[in-house]
Order: sequence, then C-alpha cells, then structure tokens
Amino acid sequence: MLAACSPAKPPADPTGAAPEKKDLKLTIYAGLMEDHAIMATKEFEKQTGVKTEFVRMSSGETLARIRAEKDNMTASVWFGGPVDAYIASMEEGLLVPYKSPNAEKFPDKYKDPDGYWTGIYSGYLGFVCDKEWFEEKGYEIPTSWDDLLKPEFKGQIVTAHPGSSGTAYTMLATITQLKGEEAGFEYMQKLNGQIRQYTKSGTAPGRMVGLKEIPIGITFLHDAIKYRLEGFKDIVISAPSEGTGYEIGGVAILANGPDQEAAQMFVDWALTKEAQELGSTVGSFQFLTNPDAVLPEEAMILKDTKLIDYDFDWAGKNRKELVEKFNEITKTQPPTE
Repeated sequence: MLAACSPAKPPADPTGAAPEKKDLKLTIYAGLMEDHAIMATKEFEKQTGVKTEFVRMSSGETLARIRAEKDNMTASVWFGGPVDAYIASMEEGLLVPYKSPNAEKFPDKYKDPDGYWTGIYSGYLGFVCDKEWFEEKGYEIPTSWDDLLKPEFKGQIVTAHPGSSGTAYTMLATITQLKGEEAGFEYMQKLNGQIRQYTKSGTAPGRMVGLKEIPIGITFLHDAIKYRLEGFKDIVISAPSEGTGYEIGGVAILANGPDQEAAQMFVDWALTKEAQELGSTVGSFQFLTNPDAVLPEEAMILKDTKLIDYDFDWAGKNRKELVEKFNEITKTQPPTE
C-alpha cells in the first residue's frame, strides 16, 4: 500500500496561468484489489503527470474515514467498492457531483442521475468452496442461501462483516431484499450460528478457501476466479439458485477534497475503455460499464447468474440502520484487523 499524505495545493501563479499538470497531486481511497489500484494509479500518473497515491480500504472503513475527515478531507477520490456506501455518503453530504462527459453513453443504471457517482464495473455475489473438502466429506456444494444453514456446515463458513466490508453489506442487503426485512434478519441470525469467522475485507473468504483454511466462503465471484487462476485449483464457485445480489463498483469525488481538478481528471480517465480494460491484466475480472470496453473472457462463466432486482438506492439509504440491526442480533462488531 502506498502511504497517503495531504497533498499541497499548487502555489498561485501571479500571471493567472493554470498550474501545469505535473504540479497537481491526488490521493485516492481505493476499494478494489490492491494490485488493480497500483496499476490504475501508476497508469493515470504516467498518462497525465498528476502525482497519484492511494490508500486501500474496505467500503465500511472508507465510509468511516471520510465521515471523520469531512471538515479536513485528506483524499479527493473514492475509487472502487460497491456504490451502496457511496449513496450513504451522498446522503451525508460527503460527495460532490461531477458528470463526466465520458459517462454520457453509459446505461443509466451505472450512474447517479445527479453525477454523485459513476459505475466502473459490476460483480456478482456467491459462494466459494473447497472441492477437495466436499469430496472427502461426501457433501453437495451449496446452491442456495438456505443450503448454508445445513447442520454439516456449522462452523465451516467465513464471510466478511457488513460493518466493514462492502461485499458483506451487499449480502445483508441482498437477503433483506430477497426475503423481506423480518424474514431476512431471521435468516441472518441463523446464518450467524454457522459462521466460524467474520473478516474485515470481503476478499478474504475466497483466499481462505483457496488456502484450505475454511471450506466455504461468501464473496464476489470474480475474486474467486482470480484466486483460481493464481493456483488455488480446488476452488469451485456457486451462485444461489433463488437469486443473488451484485455490486456496482463506483468512482466519486469527495467533498472538501484538496485536489478537485485532479479528481475530475481521474474520474474522466477511469471511465474510459482503456482504463477499464486494465483490470483484467491484474486479475480483476468484473463486468465493465463502458459500452465500448471488451469484457474479460474469464468473467463469461458468470454471465447467466440469476440476479435479484437489487435496489442500490434503498441499500445505500438504509445502510446504517441495517448494519446496526445486524450487530445487535448477531452480537458482533466489525473486526479491526
């Protein structure tokens, strides 16, 4: 991770001339995979001359950070991670609108109508399993949300905590939308009894399955594909048959960020075909939002996944209340490590 610092504003030019791009600096809070963030910031800096740094955090961490910094914001851009958290931030006045000209041809579902966020990718939620463990036990791979409640899976499941992870919050919002709030929380309480560990990051469960630390993880399936290609050959993926939720990973400009000009430049760049296609070169196999971008071939095995009609606006506006209720019924708190 590259260390974040508070970039200085370029000094005023007495001639009134605009600062050169080499004088601009940018700090980003990144919610996507670290190798993807490294690639993106390096390429943006190379193409524009804007000195760019990032801090990698899960969505819940980023939301907490920008709430704490709202009067003295360190970063200027939020890049990656589910837009539910962006919508929660927007409701609190933590984002500023920017309608990039590069987003004009994007489908409406991939952008906020007022320009507070724009989608850069989408990814589907599902299960990651250790094939060897299931074969040894003679168990069937789970293919529904209710399958996770089977007695043989007690203590054999890892998921992130929705208070720290956008991935896990997508699961919580998915279940409450799929089953209704009352039945959804009854399910989450039962599922809590099956969980061995809540992780801070939503990417951790897939890697833990690959390392054979746990037989079942709940995560975004494109991350599981990445791990499998990295050599974790026993990873198998499964999506719930009754339907699953999905993320739209976003990019947005933070209110009171120190480098608004550079922030707009970054948003423009992140929405281009070329920038979005960079992800697959470092194993990020999400579906892309730019209509001209070539989708990663590796993602095509997920294209027929059954999705629910996921309501991002509702999920964002109700995030605080849903997480608080989850903490209450499970008697858990977001992990700090």
